[in-house]
Amino acid sequence: MISGVEFSAGHLKHRSSSCIWCSKVCGFIFLLVFIMASYVLSSERKTQLFTPYLIEEDLSEDALRDVVRSIATKVKFRARRVPDVSELIILEEHMFSVAPRRFLPDVKNPCWFEELRGDVSADPYGSNLFGRSFRQIQLIFEQLSGSFTQRLTRHDGRLQRLRCLPYFYIIGQPKCGTTDLYERLRLHPDVRLTPPKEPHWWSRKRFGIIHSGERPQTRFPLDHYLDLFDPVALQIQQSLLGNSSSNIITGEASASTMWDNDAWLYLYGNSTGAEPPSLVQDFIHALQPDTRLIAILRDPVERLYSDYLYFGTANKSALDFHQKVCESLRMFEGCLRDAGLRACVYNSTLNKAMSVRLQVGLYVVFVLDWLSVFSRDQLLVLRLEDHALNPRPSMSRIFRFLSLGALSDQRQRQISKSPVSNPRRASDRDLGPMRPATRELLTLFYSPFSQRLAEVLQDESFTWDL
Repeated sequence: MISGVEFSAGHLKHRSSSCIWCSKVCGFIFLLVFIMASYVLSSERKTQLFTPYLIEEDLSEDALRDVVRSIATKVKFRARRVPDVSELIILEEHMFSVAPRRFLPDVKNPCWFEELRGDVSADPYGSNLFGRSFRQIQLIFEQLSGSFTQRLTRHDGRLQRLRCLPYFYIIGQPKCGTTDLYERLRLHPDVRLTPPKEPHWWSRKRFGIIHSGERPQTRFPLDHYLDLFDPVALQIQQSLLGNSSSNIITGEASASTMWDNDAWLYLYGNSTGAEPPSLVQDFIHALQPDTRLIAILRDPVERLYSDYLYFGTANKSALDFHQKVCESLRMFEGCLRDAGLRACVYNSTLNKAMSVRLQVGLYVVFVLDWLSVFSRDQLLVLRLEDHALNPRPSMSRIFRFLSLGALSDQRQRQISKSPVSNPRRASDRDLGPMRPATRELLTLFYSPFSQRLAEVLQDESFTWDL
């Protein structure tokens, strides 16, 4: 018995000294990575950097709570300046030269006839960057190209093709059920969805960014994005040729559309201040002022952990997640010492440096910015918790929101009982829940933002009882 007690005491002493040593090492490594990230990215944009404060080695729970409370005292929700369309045209001249300001009156989906110039016998999809990047899309384009000339119509002696934009956008958020909404929506007979589910054109491909966090390459023009919806345009055109109106609609579900504006760093260079002068929604609104937007959200604490498990690579664990959360909270607080909330949320350098995507769960910042250009009745906001419990009411809300036709009971049951899409991997479930201390910190961090979101949406359920 005595030897057992002596062993336990010695073991605890050894563990205590090991923890202190680990804390110092982690603090040093974090500081080194933090400074290196700021130094490397300074060549891209000096005004985007946040000050690399020396991070204290005190990683106690009390110190971390103080960091989060400090963040709450610095949060100010200020209205943004909405750019004029003339400013947007200067930035995206080609985009506005391709899409018209008015669409066909007898078609529910936003479509128009585009005049063709040049050799119409050439493969219209041969240079499409989506086709070159994704094999599945290339195969679809190969099928479409074979019948391309047959789909052309003639008006006043000129050849035309039907072009379409999405009628609706599922704009976010990541790990909140966007895939499940998308897959259930495609079961409605008036909805036609084409791959990919997430083209990420508005937020990334438009700037030549293939994957999040990468530097831009060749920019994907609007024409290439429109090609993705040609299968739907073909079906709509067949309705028009039959002298009937078309109720067919299409959409896409890029979960980055709501929040990802990191590419503005490359668009503007060093010519502007701390906040992006224009956002994704400004361009969508300029082209499609009547579009419909759907966002599905979840408890931001759970969303962050799910995001970490899904996008993380090696050595995932509850402890690793806790350490990354602590580091990222300190970084975010450091940014707020010198800049406003929106400047930090859209700070490309900060977002790349943080090892977990804290900013994605600050839903109210993005909702307010979308509502700065779109009306409240154009944005439908759902909760994943409600949808997961019973998808039938949430899907019925979406169908009404999109003005889709009534469904038979059999089709409604089919949509409701469809298997859940993109569930958590078994290997990630085996890692177990996050640590209670991590949950406490994140709850403290997200609570004021969720409270404000509930006020904006006039729905207390969006506090998630944080």
